[in-house]
Amino acid sequence: MSTTSSNGQSAAGPYAIVETSGTQVWVQPNRYYDLNRINAEVESTLTLENVLLVNDGSAASVGQPYVKGATVELQVMEHRRGPKVIVYKMRPKKKTRRKNGHRQELTRVMVKSISVGGKALA
Repeated sequence: MSTTSSNGQSAAGPYAIVETSGTQVWVQPNRYYDLNRINAEVESTLTLENVLLVNDGSAASVGQPYVKGATVELQVMEHRRGPKVIVYKMRPKKKTRRKNGHRQELTRVMVKSISVGGKALA
């Protein structure tokens, strides 16, 4: 039986919570994630050092604010755009209407490894 966290992620195996693109993201090895646009070339490798929490499958280590010596290695798969969001504002009885569309610029990354102190967890 696998455990599931409150955000629907499976907690089996190692995971980390990292800070990137102005957000905090729960990441697991060998999975891909869509993050806000990162200035990096496709197929390049990034190393994130802003790691807030690392769980090796049995015990978690929480940083204050960051875990010392912990890194997450990402590979940039592609740059893409998110789904279109329609913003429609209307004031009734005033004949005022405004319609805007927005598509978020995203970067799809694959988590290659999570390591603490130079030793890879997965």
